Amino acid sequence: MRALPAQTLDPVLDILAGAGERIDALLDAVLAVSAGLDEEATLQQIVQAATDLGQAAYGALGVVDQDGRTVTFLQVGVDESTAGLIGSPPTGRGLLGVPIEQDRSIRLADLTRHPASVGFPPHHPAMRTLLAVPVRARGETLGRLYLSGKHDGGEFTVDDEVVLQSLAAAAGIAIHNARLYAQARDRQSWLEAIGEVTAELLGGTDAVAALELIAGRARELTGADHTLIALPAEPTPGSSVPTEMTIAISVGIESVDAAGRRIAIAGSTVGEVLRDQVPRRVQRLADDVGGTFGPALVLPLGSGGTSGGVLITVRRPGAPEFGDQELGLVATFADQAALALERADIRLARREVELLRDRNRIAQDLHDQVIQRLFAIGLGMQSTQKREHDGPLATRLSGHIDQLHAVIEQIRSAIVDLRTVPARPPSLRAMLLDLISELVADLSPTTTVRLSAELDRLSAGLAEDVMAVVRVGLSDAIRHPGTTDLQVAASVEAAILVVEISHDGPSGLAADGSLPGLQRRADAAGGTLTIARSPAGGTTMQWAAPVF
Repeated sequence: MRALPAQTLDPVLDILAGAGERIDALLDAVLAVSAGLDEEATLQQIVQAATDLGQAAYGALGVVDQDGRTVTFLQVGVDESTAGLIGSPPTGRGLLGVPIEQDRSIRLADLTRHPASVGFPPHHPAMRTLLAVPVRARGETLGRLYLSGKHDGGEFTVDDEVVLQSLAAAAGIAIHNARLYAQARDRQSWLEAIGEVTAELLGGTDAVAALELIAGRARELTGADHTLIALPAEPTPGSSVPTEMTIAISVGIESVDAAGRRIAIAGSTVGEVLRDQVPRRVQRLADDVGGTFGPALVLPLGSGGTSGGVLITVRRPGAPEFGDQELGLVATFADQAALALERADIRLARREVELLRDRNRIAQDLHDQVIQRLFAIGLGMQSTQKREHDGPLATRLSGHIDQLHAVIEQIRSAIVDLRTVPARPPSLRAMLLDLISELVADLSPTTTVRLSAELDRLSAGLAEDVMAVVRVGLSDAIRHPGTTDLQVAASVEAAILVVEISHDGPSGLAADGSLPGLQRRADAAGGTLTIARSPAGGTTMQWAAPVF
């Protein structure tokens, strides 16, 4: 066999050497991409490897959601300043969506001539050639890889397409593995959050602090901007079923404080979740509770009906929607948190039962042992007294016997107290009604009282302010004999506490020195105090403060 001339073998060897180098580069890229577990870093590695292997000036990777919409877009070749001038990244419409819609690769010598091309936005670099392949794993399309602008100015070849398809296959597996790893970390974070909530509740944390912890952890783990917990409001008079929900907990954006706001159960997303106990993932709440919110997760918190609550996590308008995985994780978290709340309630009830048992045991011991022994001692002292008819000893014995009887009566009172179930402290509305009755019971003015149910949820500091304001306002009204009409109103609307006292007499607050004290309370609470005179001669005092 005759040897080939050296000048003939050189080009062939160059081609083989170039192909070998490219295969080596592809293998290196596949290994580098496959080793990553952080999704963001892995995506950037994929784009850079594709651009290098394809010898292209520009490369990009668009990651899509289940609906085929681009949720992440990474690129190589366009500097940050130019990207800022271009604006929002592509969404996958037009030519960029063809690899997904037709589930195939495309290789174009002039992309502007393709029927699906929609042109470029202002400031976008000029591009002519295009190579695009879908990125898939386990039958699911995860995104698209794009290359444009060969360094040598030519078109992309079949070899370029094969290399990019090979990298896309490895990229699909890498993305899938990175997502599995992220899901595992998310589950671990949720489990830790559930454990934290359970530990806090079983450790004696009150319900409000526990709900704040639940809302805060849910916001943190979902990447939400705001988290709310809504509880059923008290039914209106004459009805046993609540018609509204009250925002009890509001955590998140400082400029949006929804605490205390009302949501109608009928016609709202929150009401639907409360009724059917089915979690929902929505682009926008049916009732926006007075704020400007975007995508939301709405989940039942508790056993449902009139005793359950609703957990709401929301993002800003235009933010990415929550995914099904997030919905499932938050639903599990809400179920476990509700279970922890119920367990805490059961544990508290058991403690109360144990406390009552101990109290009854102590009372029984006092009755059966202590009192009986004291009686025996008293009888012995009385017998001794009878032997001493007169004299100082008989007098001293008589005094000791009387003291002994007093001690026995005190112990009996203690026994009655021990066997009595401790009463819960009266609500603010009950205390206000008692105060009003105490001050105006013996007077003649016609009194109208309006107190909202939200008053009972006020902090101790605001409750003290309300009692003081009403006491001073009523004292001012009833000091004038001519007062015949008196109106007292206290309510919480749109997270603002308003106390208003009106009567048809003059005001003497400025004269008796009460005004500065009321003003100091208003200033300390971040509120206002106004006193107005009506043309008919009446007076209206209004004290208002925000509810935090």
